[in-house]
Parts: sequence; C-alpha cells; structure tokens
Amino acid sequence: MVFESLSFENVTTYAQSGNVIFECRRAEKAKIAACVEEKLHETFGFSTNVLIRTQRELETIIENNPLIDSAGVRPDKLYVTFLSDTPDETVTSTLDIKLDQGETFVIVDTEVYLYCPNGYARTKLNNAMFETKLKTAATTRNWKTINKLLVISKLS
Repeated sequence: MVFESLSFENVTTYAQSGNVIFECRRAEKAKIAACVEEKLHETFGFSTNVLIRTQRELETIIENNPLIDSAGVRPDKLYVTFLSDTPDETVTSTLDIKLDQGETFVIVDTEVYLYCPNGYARTKLNNAMFETKLKTAATTRNWKTINKLLVISKLS
C-alpha cells in the first residue's frame, strides 16, 4: 500500500472513501501531504489534493461544531468541508452564496460546517463551489464519517 511504502505506521482505511488513518513521526502536515500526493501520482498516475487532520484536530472539529446544537438540525444532514488553507477574512466576509431553504454554513479556520437538509448531493455548497470562492482545495465528509474517523484514530 502507498502509505506503508512511505514508512507510515498503523495504516487504516475507512470505507474506501479516501480516508486514511496513519501514524507518522514527521511533524509538518504540508510536507506529509505533498509526499503522499507525489506517491499517489507516481503509483496511480493521477493528481489529487491530500488534506491532513490530526487526531486532536478531529476532536476539536467535533467539539466545536457551531451547528450541532441548533434547533431542528439533524446530525445525518451535517457535513464538514475541510480546506487546505484558512481562507482570507476579506474573502469570507464578502461571500455571495445563494443558499437553498434551510441550508446554512459556518467557516471556522480551515473547516466549513454545513447543514444541508436536502442532502449533500442536492446542495450547491459543494467542494467545487468552496474551492472556487475560497481559492483553496476542499474535501467534504459527513458527520458520521468524521466521528467514525476519530474513533478509529483512537484505536490505532
């Protein structure tokens, strides 16, 4: 596997969805991501953005979800879009995004917390939109997956 070939330890994948949990002695996430991106390209012949969150960051993301306790919010309609960089405040303060009824989002550092009552497949609040508007790479996971990734990371 790609991650073992990079000398990562305790490598675990989740649901064939691009989620990989691993231990690495290197500290700089940007360098780790670049290394993984290069190895994926070398191995499979395609380019992809790799976004990394530590176990502690996942805990913080879960603990600080500003939408989880909102009235009427169903956890199965919650998502988090992970960004590769913190967007510029001047960009986020002037975002012009048309929301469908009941939709909302909150940007906190390198995460966008989403509530999509009609499901993620039907929303315009998708990776491409955030990548274009915020000028950074993005990937989205549902709330259940994020919580499961944290559980798996603690077992590793």
